[in-house]
Amino acid sequence: MTQGTLVRIYLSERDGRLQELIDLLHDQETLSGLTVFRGSAGFGPSGKLHGSGLIDLSLDLPLVLEFFDQADKVASVLADLRPRIAPSHLISWPIDLY
Repeated sequence: MTQGTLVRIYLSERDGRLQELIDLLHDQETLSGLTVFRGSAGFGPSGKLHGSGLIDLSLDLPLVLEFFDQADKVASVLADLRPRIAPSHLISWPIDLY
């Protein structure tokens, strides 16, 4: 067992930053992997609810980009990510890697 860190970055489709972050994490940071989740509904500080109703054709759904790796590797990645991510949109916590 080794110590790792799990990271979640909260975005919206409207931000248009998803591909930029995926490219950064894939090409420059060489993480083991990452996953992107698309939410069916959500709201942020504005309180405006974004959803995927049948009539709603908006491309402003919430997105969560999640990755994990060994703790020392993630610490280096976080140093590069923090200036690129809005405050309170990036969270991390320690995990055990088996």
